[in-house]
Amino acid sequence: MDLLGRLRAGELTLMMSLRSARTPDIVHIARSTGHHAIMVDLEHTTMSVDVAATLCTTADALGMTAFARVPEREYGMIGRLLDGGATGIVAPRIETADEARTVARACRFAPRGQRSQTAMVPQLGMRPTPARELNPALDDQVVVKILVETPAGVADADAIAAVDGVDMIAFGANDFTAEIGAPGQYDDPRVAEAVATLAEACRKHDKLLMVGGVGGDIYQSLVPLGVCPLIMTGTDSALLYRAAEAAVLDVTKE
Repeated sequence: MDLLGRLRAGELTLMMSLRSARTPDIVHIARSTGHHAIMVDLEHTTMSVDVAATLCTTADALGMTAFARVPEREYGMIGRLLDGGATGIVAPRIETADEARTVARACRFAPRGQRSQTAMVPQLGMRPTPARELNPALDDQVVVKILVETPAGVADADAIAAVDGVDMIAFGANDFTAEIGAPGQYDDPRVAEAVATLAEACRKHDKLLMVGGVGGDIYQSLVPLGVCPLIMTGTDSALLYRAAEAAVLDVTKE
């Protein structure tokens, strides 16, 4: 079952964010520990497209969904990442339907979009494939996730969710709380109000909603609003820090 199918069926789906790692080892670790997807973060790192493609190709070969989070407004990078092995795109700080439409069209071939034509991709084994076969196969495979992180984006939620080619909307709680002048205050009632607005738009247009940056009881209180079970378990750098900290505590506790 593909990622969207799992989520629509209500199955818990785990994703790891990759920020520091630069080799396929981390993807194998993610797979071995029960993760279903990775998200290669090119917005907050100095990682090259070449390294990102290697991580994405590894994930795809292991049967995982490989998201790539592109830098803000760098739409030209989308095609390169998809051609290099990514099976999902995360577009940050989207505030209008037009911005969402630009992302969605960059992810799919004509007439539905404007992705540049290619004939060989890792997802199809680098086998030369005619466009009549390659285009629909890749169009059906790619997952487009729009990240809404501002009050302006929430205000345009209905129009964003209505865009053809958008599969998911994700709510970025960290940036949203900063934008409203309450950084890190996830219990601010405006957070729940924003999630409720996004959830209503997603239900109306049959799209999935993910919430990121929030955990514990606050996250659980948002789930009934219509949040899908896609959970970010952590970022590789943060997971490494916690493991290193635990190792030091273990050897110094006596």
